[in-house]
This record gives sequence, structure tokens and C-alpha cells, in this order.
Amino acid sequence: MMDSKKKHVLIYGDAFVDYIAEDQSNSTFTTFLGGATVNVAAGISRLGAPSAFITVTGDDETSQFVRDELQKEGVDLSFAKLENAKRVSGVYVHLTDDNDRVFHTYIDETPDIQVEALDLSEEAFQDASVFHICSGTMFHPTALETTKDAVRLAKSMGAQLSMDANIRPLRWESEAFCRETLLSFIRDMDILKLTEEELAFLTETESLEAGIAKLAAYHVPVVLITAGEQGTFAVMDGALTHVSVEPVVPVDTTGAGDAFIAGILRQIHLKGYPETHDEWIDYITFGNKLGALCATKPGALSAMPRLEEVEA
Repeated sequence: MMDSKKKHVLIYGDAFVDYIAEDQSNSTFTTFLGGATVNVAAGISRLGAPSAFITVTGDDETSQFVRDELQKEGVDLSFAKLENAKRVSGVYVHLTDDNDRVFHTYIDETPDIQVEALDLSEEAFQDASVFHICSGTMFHPTALETTKDAVRLAKSMGAQLSMDANIRPLRWESEAFCRETLLSFIRDMDILKLTEEELAFLTETESLEAGIAKLAAYHVPVVLITAGEQGTFAVMDGALTHVSVEPVVPVDTTGAGDAFIAGILRQIHLKGYPETHDEWIDYITFGNKLGALCATKPGALSAMPRLEEVEA
């Protein structure tokens, strides 16, 4: 079981609004609350575990919508920042013929209004079983420094560290800077979640085996490589294990990876960090099921599974 002093899974990142195409024509869009870290925070809460979210929002209607929706999801915003001039970022998500998502165009009116290191609360990290990040804000220099400070604070407080690469090349000034930045965080992680494409990008390799071999130099205890209908390739203490997933008919894969990692972090908070290979397989199987369920619905946050769906 988890440490009784740990009250939540703590997540840091941007709140987003997703404009998701209604069909493959990519001509009409529906608005959803989104963003990888938002999805994870809400996904954990929907699974019956407490989550807290560090982010920044403003005083406009979109920001209020974001806060209202997160609070409806049960996400703790006690450690979030309110800066009146902030405007929440957005992204237009196009759908391919295979119902896969493409992040097409980003909107960010106030990129320089960020959570700063001095905004971080020690209490938030003291109470965290796990601290989770992704690369969604690291392209900005202020957010990058805040992330570094947050990781140091989380380590000092004994939280497990989790990162989903969640690479969006359009947001970075160059692929080289993106790669260098992400690799600088990997050594500190207890859990690293990647897609096969992200593994290839980070390691500059062309096969799963070559990528895993190159990543071994960073000594990450657990690397989880999600592969859609193939399930997950897990590297634990250097050994590769494949965990299959029950096939589904996908409607929209947006957020499936977020549902997967939300499931993993939920299990860690409620049941403790796995001590055996078999325990990890159980956690990954649970995450796979969540990712598959998410892919059967349109949207991202709206498609995050609830515990009763998984149990059914």
C-alpha cells in the first residue's frame, strides 16, 4: 500500500483546449478540455485516486471553463496559479483515414506567462506519491527551469518520478533541442513512457531493439513503450517484456497514451510501487485496458475511462 502520508499524485503541465476534427475531412471541430497532463490528472481522478495539478490559468471565460471542468473531475487545483492575463493554449487536432490524430496547429497567445519556480509549493510535493511531467512546456525557458526545480523538489521529498515524453515537434525550435532537453531529464526518472516513434526520435535509431539498447545507458528502472494494438513493450531492469492488449475497434486514439499512464500512476498511488516483475505486468495490463477503452470514444479527456467501465 501507499505511504499513508502521501495524499495525491502530483502533475505539472499546461492546461489545453483541444479542437478535435469531427471526421476525416478536418473541416469542422468540437471543443474539448485537453492536454496530456490535464488528461492524466483527470484520468487518475476518474479511477478513484486523488490527483493534484500544477498549472496556470487566467481570468477569461476559457480559463474559467478549464478550472470548472477540472474541479468537476475532482482534480485538486490548490497548487495551481491564477494570473489574470494568462490565456489557455489550444491545438487543432486533425484525424487521419485510420482515425489516428495529428496535432496540426497550436494557438498560444501568452507563452511567457508560466508557472515559475517560486510558485511551487513544498506541501504539494511532500504529499505526492508520484510526480508526473511531460515535455509539453519544456520548450519554454521559464517552464524548463520550473520543471528542473520541480524534479529536484520531488526527489528530495521522496516521490516517485514519472515522465511521458509526449513529443510535439511543432512546439520546439529544433529537433536537436527537443532531444537534448528530454534526455537531460531521463536519468532522474523512475518511469519513462514513450511511443515507438518517440523512442526512435530520442535515440536516433530505426528499430525497437536498437532504441532500447541505446536507452540502457540512462539506467531508467522502468521504460514503457506503448504500441497501439500491439500493447506495450516494457523494459524492466534491462529485460524486455511484451504485454498484449485485447483488440478494440478504434474511433479516436487521442488520449489513449494518457489513459494508459493514468492507470499506471493510479495503481502506484493506491497499491504501491511494484516490487516484482509480475506486479508490473498486472499494472501494465490495467494501463493497456484503459488505453484501449479510451480509443473507442471520440475526444481526449471526454474519453478517459472511469473505474466502473474498467470493472465492467
